[in-house]
Amino acid sequence: MAAVLGKRGFAASVAFMTSAPQDSATTTPNDVSGGENPTDPTLASFRKSIDNIDAALIHMLAERFRITQAVGEYKAKATLPAADPGREAKQIERLRGLAISADLDPEFSEKFIRFVIDEVIRHHRQAAGK
Repeated sequence: MAAVLGKRGFAASVAFMTSAPQDSATTTPNDVSGGENPTDPTLASFRKSIDNIDAALIHMLAERFRITQAVGEYKAKATLPAADPGREAKQIERLRGLAISADLDPEFSEKFIRFVIDEVIRHHRQAAGK
């Protein structure tokens, strides 16, 4: 499992996600203010939080894909099918429920996870040489 977690791993992603934002009154090289006042401390603080969340999402997706890559390699060796429609349906239902409890649009969450699942299946089929 350690090899699957990669160099930084999930713990580093969570630590990054939960770290305190830097001074919100300063701008960064990544500031994409679009002409708005980048020195507005309230807006800068919101944007810094969004930037941290976006970075955490990317790290978490990368971690998820590292693990699903290992699953795909295992499935290929074990000659298992790339897709598991029953598991996919259960995951979608589970995540829709989580979305509802988190006050997130369940339609959006389903589209998002379906996109991720489809990409994973594509990778699994590549690993299987299909």
